[in-house]
Amino acid sequence: MHGPNDIEWRVSSAKVDYPAALAEMEQRNAAVQAGEAKELIWLLEHPPLYTAGTSSDPAELLSQAFPVYDTGRGGRHTYHGPGQRVGYVILNLKKRNADVRGFVHALEDWVIAALAEFGVTARAVEGRVGIWCDTPDGQEAKIGAIGIRIRKWVTMHGFSVNIDPDLSHFGGIIPCGISEYPVTSLAQLGMAIQLQEFDEALQRTVGGFLKAIDRT
Repeated sequence: MHGPNDIEWRVSSAKVDYPAALAEMEQRNAAVQAGEAKELIWLLEHPPLYTAGTSSDPAELLSQAFPVYDTGRGGRHTYHGPGQRVGYVILNLKKRNADVRGFVHALEDWVIAALAEFGVTARAVEGRVGIWCDTPDGQEAKIGAIGIRIRKWVTMHGFSVNIDPDLSHFGGIIPCGISEYPVTSLAQLGMAIQLQEFDEALQRTVGGFLKAIDRT
């Protein structure tokens, strides 16, 4: 089994521009493929921006208020910005379990486990991308997004979780192509959680994620 000690755990305190993050991921992906670098879990924030996945529909971009970047990850449009924890996961599935669906489910379960550390009951919903929970008024809402790319069995991109972003910024897109459900955050759920606290929850629960994607 490959444990957390085999992986570089990086947290960027300054906001990272999307093109710089993408270039870093591409470079690290190639280095991991070549056996020249450790795997990487990278936690960061972006300045306000929209990204377009490989299934994006231009009609779902409603605003040009922030830069829009094409990306090679799966999925549609999403928003990144301050107050949102983004996790980029660069892992070699060739030496783990080479199962794309299993990797996505394990990533979802990891985020769900981290949210549970704060008493949030979140879930994945079949046929609807992302991490979902119920708001205090009983409305089902999206609190996290998942979007990955796998190149030669080395993963890229990952997840984002809304800690305390400006939720109005999501109004510039139809998030992940789903218009009938709102977006929420830990702050909107009444929790004053710092990014560092959420990072610590991710670190406490990462063992279950790694076990799930390892060869059995």
